[in-house]
Amino acid sequence: MPESYIVRYGSTRTVAEFSFKGPQQFERSDSVLIRSSRGTEWGEVLCPASDATRKYLKSEEQAGRILRGADDEASSKRDEMLAREQDVFKEGRQIIRDHKLNMNLVDVECIFGGERVVFYYLAEQRVDFRELVKTLARKFQSRIEMRQIGVRDEAKLLADFGDCGRPVCCGTHLTEMPPVSMKMAKMQKATLDPNKISGRCGRLKCCLRYEFDTYEEYRRELPSNGTIVVTKQGQGKVVAQEILAKKVLVSYDGGRRMIVDLSEILTTVSTKKGGSNAGGKSKPNQESSPDTPGNDAGNKSKPTEATRSPSPGDSNPDRPQP
Repeated sequence: MPESYIVRYGSTRTVAEFSFKGPQQFERSDSVLIRSSRGTEWGEVLCPASDATRKYLKSEEQAGRILRGADDEASSKRDEMLAREQDVFKEGRQIIRDHKLNMNLVDVECIFGGERVVFYYLAEQRVDFRELVKTLARKFQSRIEMRQIGVRDEAKLLADFGDCGRPVCCGTHLTEMPPVSMKMAKMQKATLDPNKISGRCGRLKCCLRYEFDTYEEYRRELPSNGTIVVTKQGQGKVVAQEILAKKVLVSYDGGRRMIVDLSEILTTVSTKKGGSNAGGKSKPNQESSPDTPGNDAGNKSKPTEATRSPSPGDSNPDRPQP
């Protein structure tokens, strides 16, 4: 019987390992109530925890424990919480306007157990929201957490399906969002039309990175463009590469061109500077800058928690963390 499970929970669809003690066994997609650092939350079981899942998550620590499976009463309460989130979002957006703060409210998350309300927002600069937190705490009588996010995190919160017809990767299995560059699109000979290689966030699609390491490994084994090689058909010049097929297009004397497999290249007469010999490896090129100058490594959200007790008479509220 599994003693821990991998669970996806929260609006940001966080994936983590949770312990469980009890006779019940959970299957994939079962709904459960968990206890995390934020309180009691609603979660979805993905699979039993194993060494493979811990390696994928790059962590052996557990994020909390599974309390029990979700029953009809819990499902009804969750529906009420989802309806409340819509009301809180509308009222919270109006309160932000009243405070005249330069921030864009993206989403609101009410924790299942009622421990706190999380406001996700976009802002180009640092925002002093201390007075805003006081107003929100009085209004909703709950602990308030303000969490600044980036544009890729906005898509993770709001986007549903990608151009491929499947749910967006950032909302299903990605635990982090590493940077993606135009070099990756060019190497895979993808179209360079921004409208076709951009995801729901407006940045380059994360899936462009999935096969990049394989492309890079195969590319290093092939002679680079401009290299003079000797094959069974004679001496010629490499003018193009078919990376996944491990083949090159060779131009021979007289303008004759042929696609040659890597194994058919006998030797390399001269190598273009920065290239590689057949079957050898060259120094990897420096990866180009990310797709957008303002896009940092993975564009991770910047959590900023501001809390306040809902008691109206408190004169020393918690101040936001720097």
